[in-house]
Amino acid sequence: MSAAEQWTSEHLRSSIDRAIHLEQRRAQLLPIVDDLRRLAREMDAEVKEIDAIEGDLPGQARIRAWHVAKPLFQAADDVEKAISDLIAFNARFQRSYEELPQKREEKRRRKALAKQNKAPAIESGPVGVAPVKTDEFGDVFDGLRKGA
Repeated sequence: MSAAEQWTSEHLRSSIDRAIHLEQRRAQLLPIVDDLRRLAREMDAEVKEIDAIEGDLPGQARIRAWHVAKPLFQAADDVEKAISDLIAFNARFQRSYEELPQKREEKRRRKALAKQNKAPAIESGPVGVAPVKTDEFGDVFDGLRKGA
């Protein structure tokens, strides 16, 4: 795919193209993540070195430094999460649109095969005739009343 072309949904239908897309995006995003983390660490160290401002409570300078540098660390985490989201998309697409139809077809084949090999069903007795009660338990349950 040339630099002038953009990725489209049509390109992502093929597993090979999805793998290429994932590797290209990973190659683009990992240097950004590294740069953001480096910048966040440097900025964090720099703002921690700034002395307390007049009127600060004890520890407030450290909290301010953490509060200022935190968005840079979050930005790096978010870009890194974008890579894991692309990996999840690839896996879900493969499971849902490539493997699922094959899995369902295999299930249909097994079900049809089981249906063909199934033994004839046990025939029930004539309709309308009450089954004969057998006295298996003797008089053990005679003293019990229903619902009591």
